[in-house]
Amino acid sequence: MTQTPTAHTTPAQEQARAQFTVPAQHPMVTVLGSGDSLLRVIERAFPGADIHVRGNEISAVGDPADVALISRVFDEMMLVLRTGQPMTEDAVERSIAMLKASENGTSDGPETPAQVLTQNILSSRGRTIRPKTLNQKRYVDAIDKHTIVFGIGPAGTGKTYLAMAKAVQALQSKQVNRIILTRPAVEAGERLGFLPGTLYEKIDPYLRPLYDALHDMLDPDSIPRLMAAGTIEVAPLAYMRGRTLNDAFIILDEAQNTSPEQMKMFLTRLGFDSKIVITGDVTQVDLPNGTKSGLRQVQEILEGVEDVHFSRLSSHDVVRHKLVGRIVDAYELYDSKYGTENGTHKGGRGKSGAKGSKGK
Repeated sequence: MTQTPTAHTTPAQEQARAQFTVPAQHPMVTVLGSGDSLLRVIERAFPGADIHVRGNEISAVGDPADVALISRVFDEMMLVLRTGQPMTEDAVERSIAMLKASENGTSDGPETPAQVLTQNILSSRGRTIRPKTLNQKRYVDAIDKHTIVFGIGPAGTGKTYLAMAKAVQALQSKQVNRIILTRPAVEAGERLGFLPGTLYEKIDPYLRPLYDALHDMLDPDSIPRLMAAGTIEVAPLAYMRGRTLNDAFIILDEAQNTSPEQMKMFLTRLGFDSKIVITGDVTQVDLPNGTKSGLRQVQEILEGVEDVHFSRLSSHDVVRHKLVGRIVDAYELYDSKYGTENGTHKGGRGKSGAKGSKGK
């Protein structure tokens, strides 16, 4: 896409005009979206600007800052489309948010939307896994650069999913010989002893989300074979004790439910030519009252240690339904107002209006 030299500013009206030509090889529907859905996203983001389409020409008139941003949005969209990747409403919204943050000086890096949206991690079964936000890209980059990476953030930010994709990528490129996936088997409101079945059947539901992610990234028929060979291991955290894990990509999921002792035990399993990714949400701790979360404590202990990186994601990085991000924000606002955690008092008292302790 090119911006024509007709862009100008009229001092009296303080308006600017920019015109863009979409190259013939890109059908307009890929730029505007089905039923102009992508164009509507841009119009909602810049309500003070007038955007018009005629043939393969797109023009924008409005505040100079808005017009400049609209020009950048279309340029970034074209860079993405040139890679063969389609644009979605969500991708356009995230691109606009990144560009506005950069314009306002609230962005802390040089990355562009196209760089974020076109970074391929893993292609499997006809789909490609990519980061969708700037923080997700930095999280993925940190996994490449560091031996131990902590991915900390709310539900739906892709912490575990992206780590799993990096693990499968590392296995396929022979950077590691095996993948080890683990979770603490914490009784989140339910007693394991009262569940039916053998010990394995009782623990299996805690590990099921890890199996689900594997099925997205590998041929389902190959997973039992890889697990039987020990190339992929999915096990409760307790099974890690006493081991040294060499040539492995190890993921500890739901790490907020580890005790400080368990966290230390896990970190010291690190062997040669291995990589560890630890993911968790410190706002969703299911440990019994009085037990400190190992994930909370480890941030105080290891922050600043060489080759250990903490990636922190927020509600802005939620890639599930948009409502999930709003729910996360609403809980954070409520907890901040009433001194609670997850809407309940830290000491276990149930009255929402009572003042809770800030300590943990």
